[in-house]
Parts: sequence; structure tokens; C-alpha cells
Amino acid sequence: MGRDFELKIPGKDNSSKEILGSVIDRRQFIRYGFNTAAGVLATTFGVIGFAAILMPGGGGGGGDLAVKYWAKGREDDAWYGSKHLQPMMIDEFKAEAAKSAGKMAGASGIWNGVPVNVVYTPHEENKSKALEINVPRYQFGEGYDATGKYIGHFEDLADQEPILTPDHGIVISFGRCPHLCCIPGWQLVSNNFTEDSWAPGGTEEGGNKLFCICHSSRFDPTALELNENRNRANGQTFTYAGIKKVGGPAPVGIPMIPAVINGGVIEGITDYVDWLTFCD
Repeated sequence: MGRDFELKIPGKDNSSKEILGSVIDRRQFIRYGFNTAAGVLATTFGVIGFAAILMPGGGGGGGDLAVKYWAKGREDDAWYGSKHLQPMMIDEFKAEAAKSAGKMAGASGIWNGVPVNVVYTPHEENKSKALEINVPRYQFGEGYDATGKYIGHFEDLADQEPILTPDHGIVISFGRCPHLCCIPGWQLVSNNFTEDSWAPGGTEEGGNKLFCICHSSRFDPTALELNENRNRANGQTFTYAGIKKVGGPAPVGIPMIPAVINGGVIEGITDYVDWLTFCD
């Protein structure tokens, strides 16, 4: 059974009147909390306009496979706040994960003009250990579409395409939610699902979920599955490898972008960009 969650909203007066007095950027969103700021922004700009405020848009910027940090508006609260638009380095994620209770680290980024989330999991270190709290590793599982139809097992495709198996503990996922193309992120807000912890099973238990700030869909970046979605432009369905949806209104999980490490730099592979076509 899924857990109730409570957003931790600091401050004395979180009224919409107070917020509407100025433009709301991501730092203000974090300060005032999801329920107030998201409601105001989504009503004012619509979901897609709201998303554009907080993350880069798609398209453009082609040719560079390196994933770069996107820290705009989070300079003071994200561990990577001083690294905006710098290439992501695997050692930086490992160092941050070593300091955390859940032994994972994540960051928002931009890759080839596309918004992404990057999460490090010490899979190789933990894969042979007992399956217990805060000993994270990848969980390869079966995928079911929005109707409950069985699509397949992650390893069915990974066996054919080995590049899909995460390299050096890095998973890159598309930075758009399959619900309404809003923003799933790593610790953009504070709640039970984003707390610094990990639990096995690919369920809503534990924290370290990617959490969509518009309608609260949750995704487990350690639970990898095969699933199916639809190209918004032409209506064609496609099968993809991605991270599992564990709660909320999103119909399915989020596609992966295969990762490689090149000289310590985290890079994405462009072989599967058709998986990103469920958003405009």
C-alpha cells in the first residue's frame, strides 16, 4: 500500500497572495513548498509553462554528449549548486553518495539540449550483499503498460542491447513526466518519497525517488523495467527501457538515456532518442 506523504513547508505564511507579489523561480518554489507555489504557477501559466520556468526546454545544443549540471535557481541548496552547466563527473557523484545515508546521489542536468536527471547507485559494490535498507542496487524487473498489459522484462532488451545496462552505477532518465510532461526531479522538494534513504522492492517504500513537482508521480531510479509509450506527434507506440513508476498519475515510467563514462565525464548515448517523443 502506498504511503501518505507530507511536504515540509518552512516559513510562517505560505499564502498565494504573498507569493504572487513577485515572479516565482525555483528557489522560491523550494522555499514556499509544492502545494502553494505549484498551484499558483500551474493555474497562471499552465503545466507546460510552469515546467519551462524550472528546467531547460528540449531541442538545440546538439553535438556534445556530456551531461551538464542544471543548477539554475538551486545555487544555494543543491550539492551541485556551484557547478551550473559544468560537465558531470562520476567521481563527484560517488563522493556525494558516500556522505549520504541512502548511499545514492542525484542531480538535474541537460544533455544534448534535453532536460535529464542523473542518479548514481553503487550497484557493483552492493549487488552481492544482503537486500536491506540503505544498501542500494539495481533491480531489474518486468514492465506493464497503463492498461496492465505485460510488456516484458528489462533484461529481455538489455541482453540484446548491453549498452542499456547502467555503466558505473549511473542512470540518466528523461527530465519529463509521462503524465503531462512536467518535471520529475531529485530532491526538488522535501517529503517522504524524496528523503535520503533507500528500500528494496521497487515500491513506494523508502526515499530517493524522482518526484514530479506538478502532480506528485514518483519514480524509482533503481527499479529498471521494459515498458511502452506513444509518440505524441504520430501516435505510434514504442517499447523502451526505463525507470519504474511507483506511484501517482503517470501512466508508465520514464525512459532511460544509456550512459557511458569517458575520462570521468558522464555522457549520454543518442541511439534511443525516439524514446523521448511522448512529449512535444
